[in-house]
Amino acid sequence: MTSPSQNPNFVEQFGPREAMDYDVLIVGAGPAGLAAAIRIKQQAESRGEEISVCVLEKGSEPGAHILSGAVMDPIAINELFPDWKERGAPLNTPVSEDRFLFLTEKSAVGTPNWMLPGCFKNHGNYIISLGNVVRWLAQQAEALGVEIFPGFAAAEVLFDAQGAVTGVATGNLGVDKSGEPTGEFQLGMELRAKYTLFAEGARGHLGRQLISRFRLDAGRDPQTYGIGIKELWEIDPAKHQPGLVIHTAGWPLDTETYGGSFLYHLENNQVAVGYVVGLSYQNPYLSPFEEFQRYKTHPSIRGFFEGGKRLSYGARAITAGGLQSLPKLVFPGGALVGCDAGFLNASRIKGSHSAMKTGMLAADAAVEAIGAGRAQDELAAYPAAFEQSWLHEELHVARNFKPWMSKGLYLGTLMVGIDQLVFRGKAPWTLHHRHADHECLRPASEFQPIVYPKPDNVLTFDRLSSVFISNTNHNEHQPAHLTLRDAGIPVNVNLAQYAGPEQRYCPAGVYEYVGDGDGQRLQINAQNCVHCKTCDIKDPTQNIVWVTPEGGGGPNYPNM
Repeated sequence: MTSPSQNPNFVEQFGPREAMDYDVLIVGAGPAGLAAAIRIKQQAESRGEEISVCVLEKGSEPGAHILSGAVMDPIAINELFPDWKERGAPLNTPVSEDRFLFLTEKSAVGTPNWMLPGCFKNHGNYIISLGNVVRWLAQQAEALGVEIFPGFAAAEVLFDAQGAVTGVATGNLGVDKSGEPTGEFQLGMELRAKYTLFAEGARGHLGRQLISRFRLDAGRDPQTYGIGIKELWEIDPAKHQPGLVIHTAGWPLDTETYGGSFLYHLENNQVAVGYVVGLSYQNPYLSPFEEFQRYKTHPSIRGFFEGGKRLSYGARAITAGGLQSLPKLVFPGGALVGCDAGFLNASRIKGSHSAMKTGMLAADAAVEAIGAGRAQDELAAYPAAFEQSWLHEELHVARNFKPWMSKGLYLGTLMVGIDQLVFRGKAPWTLHHRHADHECLRPASEFQPIVYPKPDNVLTFDRLSSVFISNTNHNEHQPAHLTLRDAGIPVNVNLAQYAGPEQRYCPAGVYEYVGDGDGQRLQINAQNCVHCKTCDIKDPTQNIVWVTPEGGGGPNYPNM
């Protein structure tokens, strides 16, 4: 489904669209896209060639839409820039201590470090703001001659007569809510390339279309996701321990629901705290946002925040299916990189290093192809190089983590321990994901409503005040970018059978059921959307489709 602003009649009425040609076009200025752009320029320079590279970014600037925990393994940035420290990359806080806690409502049990699998050990890693790392990567890319266009959303994939990808078109501007052009209308541009790399992040809008069109997921497990909700706090200096990493499992989630927390002490008395809930959960009354707020009240956690101040908030879906759920990575004219394909290592809760590595591998394949005079074919060297890489080995070791943990906290923890400590991730079997996340929600009649405490606005907060500090903004006159295939399904199915789960799984207050005469209707507050993609993933009938809004809209995350 294309954006409501992408009416094909606009091209007939206002066209033709302006076009720009490049050797390589990259959709998304995240770690994968920027690493790819940088690697292409580095390789071209070493070969004495000139390769033109353009990066499109829907956020107002590189980093504006980036949200991650984050603890970063420097393995990929070491390969991209061996001198990253001298260049001033913002990896400022090495991990100094790991703690893993199992929580009950009132107590916490720590796991001795000798019992922790390697995936939970972070010696040699750095606590970072991934948004700030991305801003730094963008500076390095531009210094090499990469053209970066922030504020331009790629809204449509372009194909040639043979069906190969030839580039993308950016979204039209100045379209009103009814889809009609206004006096400020501006037709989108076509950006064409020999190869187009899609680096949109988890559940990419165009990546999803390409996976469907080229059947890239044939023979693969369904992709599975989590929703990650994060806050950045400034805390009392007396409680701050730079480099401290704390992960928890257990309360407030029930033992059958996959999820857990992270709490990372950065520099400048800042702490990143967040909660990840697997979107395969069954109870439609569950609210990941409210579970996160409850988590902060735990006796072993709340002390860090007392006397502190919340600075920012955000949310983003993460891919968690692992090696079994990776689609085919290439198709005629392009490739999927980073979380657009699903390279996050769920066992380590890390994806930035893998995103960068896949961008670099795809870049190498594109440079070789262009040097050989090729265009619009499949970059087969990219998946072949991935198969031989340290990243493939890492994901192979981690492949059973999410399937085991999906079987419940206690059994999952036991089996992950055996898998990682006894077999070192080399067990002679591979577990599989059988269901997409939206298929896992069960009727509300099978559950009791969950009564969540009211926010105290000191430690816990509501959605709207949270969205306010995410600096989210959309042009209120543009068409809604949260679209329904069938306007009757929300009330007739979602509300009737599942008690309106959109109200609870959305971390931004986008969806609410309101009285409409004698009945109810779903109200979509699209201006609140932080682009997390949870609705596109979890809606039980797949009736909600997230499409691109006007470029520059959405959150503007500082230091996230």
